[in-house]
Amino acid sequence: DVPPEREVEFTIDLVPDTGPISMAPYRMSASELKELKKQLEELLEKRFIRPSVSPWGAPVLLVKKKDG
Repeated sequence: DVPPEREVEFTIDLVPDTGPISMAPYRMSASELKELKKQLEELLEKRFIRPSVSPWGAPVLLVKKKDG
């Protein structure tokens, strides 16, 4: 489940005249990619995330829950 929306908003102050760095994405199996797509679609539907064309981003790492 997705955590509830937080009431606190924050910003990230960037250093002027800097740009994003390029790094290769983490390797994922076909089943992990399928799960990632499913979770992203769910988060989009719930409007927890939104599409972006920003050159800035963050890598994704899936971690299995202890209960499977």
